[in-house]
Amino acid sequence: MSSKSAMDMVKEAKALIENLSPARVQEEMTSGDTVLIDLREGEELERDGKIESSVHAPRGMLEFYADAALPYHKPEFDKTKRIILHCAGGGRSALAVQTLKMMGFDNVAHMEGGFKAWKEAGLPTV
Repeated sequence: MSSKSAMDMVKEAKALIENLSPARVQEEMTSGDTVLIDLREGEELERDGKIESSVHAPRGMLEFYADAALPYHKPEFDKTKRIILHCAGGGRSALAVQTLKMMGFDNVAHMEGGFKAWKEAGLPTV
């Protein structure tokens, strides 16, 4: 069995999931039925800021926050809503979309380029 690098896995994930531009994410956020999940670690948010309406869910807790049967569950992980994930550069969020799909989330996507691309596009942060 051949091994894969993390970047190989990210590339494969991006080929199978919905990849959105920061501008498209901003458009979808105005619908009111979209939840933007920030997968970065707390230190990253403190250092770099965040997208105002995003919900923080560090990547290491994703499965626990998304599983309604667990005490860690966060109500933002609602399978009836549109969920968009982002991280710093798009790798963690691409892999995380695949994970949520395995958990039964159908209307889930990620922001290509992550928070870095959002800031480079001149979109607002807090």
